Amino acid sequence: MRRGGRAVGSSALVAGIKAVHTACWLVTESCVLYVLYAGLRRRTGRSVGVAGGVVAGEVLVFAGNGFRCPLTELAERVGAEHGAVTDMYLPRWFAHTLPALHAPLLALVIYLHTRNPRESRPRRASAG
Repeated sequence: MRRGGRAVGSSALVAGIKAVHTACWLVTESCVLYVLYAGLRRRTGRSVGVAGGVVAGEVLVFAGNGFRCPLTELAERVGAEHGAVTDMYLPRWFAHTLPALHAPLLALVIYLHTRNPRESRPRRASAG
């Protein structure tokens, strides 16, 4: 059944998609912060690897979908006027700058965690 060009119940479905997106975003952001914190504290281990894997997975999905969240397309298919799923729960300016904010953060995280094993290796005594 349709009302005004939209399927009845689609607004609840769109809200559900936005809620799932927000939960995924919170998990990913928590992982980014944890990996950054661990790198600054010179700690690299299994839990950092798991968190880094979550972040890497998110980046691969986002990049593999043409730098557009797949949930955006899903929200549009079920009736969202615009598919930006972050608009409901995040300020628009913040939602649209997230990729630009994350690029330098991810570069820093990679640097920190490649630095850690190098600095923890014993140095060889130079001959001579």
